[in-house]
Amino acid sequence: MDRPVELSLEQEFHLRFFESQVQRMTHQQAQEFLVNLYEQMMMRETIYKSFLRHQWGLETSPSFE
Repeated sequence: MDRPVELSLEQEFHLRFFESQVQRMTHQQAQEFLVNLYEQMMMRETIYKSFLRHQWGLETSPSFE
């Protein structure tokens, strides 16, 4: 996969460390981890979209009632 932006040296280190952790996981652990990671990625995307809509004036501040 072509990367439009390169990772920093520190990010590369973290990626290799993460890779070694994943290799030690059982199949079941890896599957559960992936589902959890995907959920977190979706939550982050939702937060970013909400933040951008607010910053661009497309929505008012969220009200917590």
